[in-house]
Amino acid sequence: MFKLMVSSILLFSISASLFAQEAIEITPPEYIKTIQFRGGNQNQLPLIKLGERLQISFDALNGNEDDFYYKIDHFNFDWTPSDLSKNEYLDGFDEVRIETYENSLNTLQIFSHYYLTIPNRETRRIKKSGNYLITFFDDDGNIVFSRKFIVLENIVGVAVDIKRARDLRRIKTDQVVQFAINSPSLLLINPKRNVKTLVIQNSNLKTAITNLVPQYTIGTELIYRYDKEAAFSGGNEFLNFDNKEIRGSNNTIRRVELNDLYEHYLFSDIDRSDRPYTYNPDINGDFVVRNIDAQNQAIEAEYVFVHTNLLYYEPLGDKELHIYGNFNNYTIDGTTYMRYNETTDSYQNSRLFKQGFYNYKYVLVDRDGSIDENVVGGEFWETENNYTVLVYYRGPGERYDRVIGQGQGSSTRITNY
Repeated sequence: MFKLMVSSILLFSISASLFAQEAIEITPPEYIKTIQFRGGNQNQLPLIKLGERLQISFDALNGNEDDFYYKIDHFNFDWTPSDLSKNEYLDGFDEVRIETYENSLNTLQIFSHYYLTIPNRETRRIKKSGNYLITFFDDDGNIVFSRKFIVLENIVGVAVDIKRARDLRRIKTDQVVQFAINSPSLLLINPKRNVKTLVIQNSNLKTAITNLVPQYTIGTELIYRYDKEAAFSGGNEFLNFDNKEIRGSNNTIRRVELNDLYEHYLFSDIDRSDRPYTYNPDINGDFVVRNIDAQNQAIEAEYVFVHTNLLYYEPLGDKELHIYGNFNNYTIDGTTYMRYNETTDSYQNSRLFKQGFYNYKYVLVDRDGSIDENVVGGEFWETENNYTVLVYYRGPGERYDRVIGQGQGSSTRITNY
């Protein structure tokens, strides 16, 4: 009997531990491409206001016209599961089939374009703000991929300023995000414990700063005037290519070939870390699908093998070079790996992209998975970056973390202290 009790307690502890694990986004398989989020005035950052429409689309390149299903789960600020039941944060149902898809038209690569809008007939409304994970799975219940998104309320105001670093060792490279939260209508009780913030650079949730607490209060304002703790490396402007015209070269594409699919060879990129900063307009790591000859971009844009070539002569040791950007949610995988070519003495990658305009950069990845975004591109305080500050609050007696406001800032208006 005692052994049975111990076993039951141990099993419960293990189950509770597993249940409390942080939500992790599942990377899609090779045949799933071009996952896009749209909501409000955001393009790729999956951030919408409560009551707004969220749009998600992706392509399946296997040609099977598979059925896909989705479910939506609510999470706390730290991406552990919240205590809310499904009917508390959803009006309607999830775990239903995506009904809207179209097959490709006049393309060499066949694919099915899936399109999901929330709210819809089954999932009628998201009722609570907070962190969410949407998971897509197949007929057999196997997870295909999952992605995070955030729903917010517009209750507090957030004023954001971008400053140069005070630390002289980082003054030429870093950008510091300072902000103030103004809450005239909602009393924020015990803000150092109950108010949490998320500071995001260029729509990349994976590099967000999450550990800031208010330093002091002035009236109804919470003030955050950190330096080192709220600093991001400015990095460098993203590189880009534009292949909306599939048959022609341009200032980013030096050669076009047609085999089974079109292949675009980009001009060689170089190490920019030891060169002066040069302003080059970008879209901060994002991408836009487009085909200059198409009426329906979603199903008429072609898939193209894009060949990148990097001239880089510093020793890597046991590290790797990868191509990096929001085209795959800033994910490092086999499709982003830059292989060394002894013949050309350069690092090369060939990856399938849907026609459009893409930002990318090269990063150095250590064996432990840590990423150095600036070793190839360099880091400069002048670089134009976008910043988003999200404010979370859990009041006394509440069972979940609400997202009660957001602020936006750009380093184009960076100032000294």
